[in-house]
Amino acid sequence: MNETNLKNLLQKFPLINDLIEQKTVLWENDKYLKNPSSSTQVGLNYVTDAAKRLERFAPYIQLAFPETEKNNGLIESSIIEIPNMKMLIEGRGGLRIPGKLMLKCDHALPISGSIKARGGIYEVLKHAETLAINNGLLNLEDNYSKLNDDSFRQFFSQYKIAVGSTGNLGLSIGIMGAKLGFNVTVHMSSDAKEWKKALLREKGVTVIEYESDYSKAVEEGRKQAESDPMCHFIDDENSKDLFVGYAVSAFRVQQQLKQLNVKVDQDHPLFVYLPCGVGGGPGGVAFGLKQIYGENVHIFFAEPTQSPCMLLGMMTGLHDKIAVQDIGLTNKTEADGLAVGRASSFVGKEMEPVLSGCYTVDDSFLFRSLKGMYEQENIFMEPSAHAGIYGPIILLNEGKSYLEKHGLLSKLENATHLVWSTGGNMVPQDQRQLYLSDRI
Repeated sequence: MNETNLKNLLQKFPLINDLIEQKTVLWENDKYLKNPSSSTQVGLNYVTDAAKRLERFAPYIQLAFPETEKNNGLIESSIIEIPNMKMLIEGRGGLRIPGKLMLKCDHALPISGSIKARGGIYEVLKHAETLAINNGLLNLEDNYSKLNDDSFRQFFSQYKIAVGSTGNLGLSIGIMGAKLGFNVTVHMSSDAKEWKKALLREKGVTVIEYESDYSKAVEEGRKQAESDPMCHFIDDENSKDLFVGYAVSAFRVQQQLKQLNVKVDQDHPLFVYLPCGVGGGPGGVAFGLKQIYGENVHIFFAEPTQSPCMLLGMMTGLHDKIAVQDIGLTNKTEADGLAVGRASSFVGKEMEPVLSGCYTVDDSFLFRSLKGMYEQENIFMEPSAHAGIYGPIILLNEGKSYLEKHGLLSKLENATHLVWSTGGNMVPQDQRQLYLSDRI
């Protein structure tokens, strides 16, 4: 971006100055609608279809991954209240969080231990189902446990799957793809942790590393896959299948909150805080929740101060036409899953009427929160997952105009703050100890 264009942007969007100075900011989305009409690209019927597909695959998943038995082959996590963490935040920050503080435990999702187990695994399963049906090997009425047979693994071994990833998406696609028998290649950016690369290789996945960031890994993966008709490229920046796979979680959240007797209505608002990288995971979840709860849910994306790509893209309306590097940021953060310099244009446009806003958080908070959560709740989440924890803090400190505008100030005592944890269970013990020490 040239100097003149940047100068014009700074005049039009003065908040960019705060981003350049790496301040923690809360941006309120001026295109937000209380009850947005259904998306032009993704309808609720796509999400319903995805939920049914995951149910069909449940017998296979239960057989192939015994850790899913307790949920009968559904890949799901619990929602819990975190009162001790709430007290710690209140004590440290000198503020009171009215209402409940709850955690959506996607750090504990079976198979690949992160939110990416939703969209990534779903797209692999959909691709496998399509191939098997088109080749006369599977019918929708079949018991899908038959897919665990060697004959299917041999069939899928003719085909390739490729993806570009900073880590967790690659894990989910690599683990499921390899289990089915696909030849999987994960194009990894320099931000990806070594243990994630090692685990993928252990599963028989080909890992190609790049010195540059996430966008380059995706670009190279896409380029290589385009020249191979037997290769399916899972496009984290543009995939509707990934998006709807994440969106299925909204149906599950609705059931879980009902079971927990947590009301969500006009007098009981739900605030949801989602860590955001390129946008597919949080975007899908946000889309699904908005379809279900309408004006009673308020969704905020969380990004590192060095990588606020979704905030920058949505605020300026430029989406993927602007990168954090264009305003002088490095895109370097310990929150590897959020180290994305350029947001998905597809997701950003989908979020324009849906998202309440975005905020930034610095890495030092992520590590303080990581230790606090472990000490207070005995829960380990990787650094990027803690971006969500900062949500209630910045909303209550800096979001008064949003709360006033939507008549929420008088309803906060009845509110539920849902922090969406995004990864952690797969982190090796030695890496956990490093995070919990003062050595990073």
